[in-house]
Amino acid sequence: MSPTPETINDAVVNVLRNIYDPEIPVNIYDLGLIYKIDVDADLNVKILMTMTAPDCPEAEYMFQEVKQMVGYIEGIKSVDVELTFDPPWTMDRIPNDVKVELGFM
Repeated sequence: MSPTPETINDAVVNVLRNIYDPEIPVNIYDLGLIYKIDVDADLNVKILMTMTAPDCPEAEYMFQEVKQMVGYIEGIKSVDVELTFDPPWTMDRIPNDVKVELGFM
């Protein structure tokens, strides 16, 4: 069975859920650091992501880790990761169930 944009999208989310923020013990997907995932018909992936703060010392490492780990998914032709701080990340992006696990609620 050949990969489709939908199956690739699901695989990307699974990979992102295995990359953790170095300061908060939550994966970057559930932390709300991933703003958008686009998979086109040719299976090129574009990810728009942010960091918890613009001066995050781990930004370059996390950016490269996302690009590398997503690039390992079979069937993907290319991976483009864009870092943005607009809008800035806030704790409102964390789902309530994750906030409860972290003791924020």
